[in-house]
Amino acid sequence: MTTVLYARPYDLSAAGFYFADADQFAEKSAALRNDYGDPVEEFEIQFIDGAPIDAALAKAMGLHQGNIPMLFEKKTEWAWHEKVRFIIAVDECGHSFDPARDDIDLLDVDVYGEQSLRDLAEQFVEDGVFGEIPQRLQSYLDYDAIARDLAFDYTETEIAGTRLIYRCALADCTRKPL
Repeated sequence: MTTVLYARPYDLSAAGFYFADADQFAEKSAALRNDYGDPVEEFEIQFIDGAPIDAALAKAMGLHQGNIPMLFEKKTEWAWHEKVRFIIAVDECGHSFDPARDDIDLLDVDVYGEQSLRDLAEQFVEDGVFGEIPQRLQSYLDYDAIARDLAFDYTETEIAGTRLIYRCALADCTRKPL
């Protein structure tokens, strides 16, 4: 899906423009002049159209004219799950992360897709996270109580129309060791 952005000049005597890649932005912004013939240098960048996950990615990146090339690079380079991990880590958990320098695989974020905390509790019991519980006893478990306990460490969110559950580590582990 094509992503369309709009560059709105801070200079009120200049008209903005739409663009669909970093090269178009560079070309159009270099050629833009205000009503007095002066070059326009500063723009507010707005996400106009594109995939909802890319809109959320742009928001998490804090889209501005300095990171337009990075947005277009990462929107094609990263898979959906990597975009989700970045969005959760930066937007929801407050981690600092520089997509140009940091490794997306080092973000310590656990993401579980399209389920409720109760569903997650059932999955954890089934997977043996709480130890070996015989099948005949699992029907006696209070999954709602387990879900309430999980809510201390896990949070529900919605990104690009998809309901997710996540857990962030407290430490910011985005840098590779030297």
